[in-house]
Amino acid sequence: MRAVVFNGPFEVEVVDKPVPKILETTDAILKVSATALCGSDLHYYRGHQKSTPGFICGHETVGHITALGSSVTNFCIGDHVVIPFSTACGSCFFCSRGQSSRCSNGVLFGCITPSATIDGGQAEYIRVPHAASSLVKAPSSIPEDMLVLMADVFPTGYFAASRFLKDVPEAQKEDITAVVLGCGPVGICAIASAIHLTGGKAQIFAVDSIPERLNAAEKLGTIPIALSDDPIAKIKATSSGRGADVVMEVVGHADALELAFELIRPFGKISSVGVHNEQISFSGFALYSKNVTMVFGRCPVRSLFDEALAVYEVLEEKLRFLCELKMPLEQAPEAYRLFEKQKLHKILFSV
Repeated sequence: MRAVVFNGPFEVEVVDKPVPKILETTDAILKVSATALCGSDLHYYRGHQKSTPGFICGHETVGHITALGSSVTNFCIGDHVVIPFSTACGSCFFCSRGQSSRCSNGVLFGCITPSATIDGGQAEYIRVPHAASSLVKAPSSIPEDMLVLMADVFPTGYFAASRFLKDVPEAQKEDITAVVLGCGPVGICAIASAIHLTGGKAQIFAVDSIPERLNAAEKLGTIPIALSDDPIAKIKATSSGRGADVVMEVVGHADALELAFELIRPFGKISSVGVHNEQISFSGFALYSKNVTMVFGRCPVRSLFDEALAVYEVLEEKLRFLCELKMPLEQAPEAYRLFEKQKLHKILFSV
């Protein structure tokens, strides 16, 4: 089969690889029908996340089952399925508590942590461990290309927004000032989710340094602010000097997290889903003095899938622009170069 392989920073190559085979009774083999480039792929591509070369890239994948291990009884050959970017055994301490992203037996697909990663989905075929509890049957209501977003990007954006906006009392929604830092695909999904969860009543700002991304955020209904245009002063000026009630940080950089801390009001809440590779330093006294609540981490896509899908089905048409650009898998090196420049929302591969 043909597959995109990481050879080192700024170097990927499309090569011949063996078609994967069933190794465990819990495995499934899928013929990939849709796969994509994600912002998380840039962490290893740029060399920010040290990764051992040689793995097949990609963690956003949709496909059809071509082979099943003997213990996988809830799927059939030919089933059309979505593969969440991390596997879930379904029975460990974390899976049983809806925290599948920390599954004791889980692995990431072709992503950023070489010690817990297996070959990813930017290929013609992929092996999926713990298939019975990891795979999700593809909903017929979502077009094939748009299903790719349910493997990572949309659930992660929804996760960022829902942790603090899902249960806001109706009477308080108009008083909320929320900020999304980073308007890449995950940020766009966080914005759409935040607007949906607050019924369009909250005041939502979007901060980024790229005009095209800010334009997309504005079309969804946010107030765009360029990173160079003093977002702290602008946001505090509209909230009687208090600052934001909720900040969603999806960049994955220490500077973005520090900006989130500057933007948040006392007793405010920060939701960070960005992949951080740097040391983050906050003084204990600053945290104490501001009474800020901060949550971090990887989205439990498998645990959250049904909840996120219910929202995605409402928002999918508004997000179609994210998946407009398609390139052949053979052009993956060029796709990575273009995507790294951050001028494109997303790139899907034709397999």
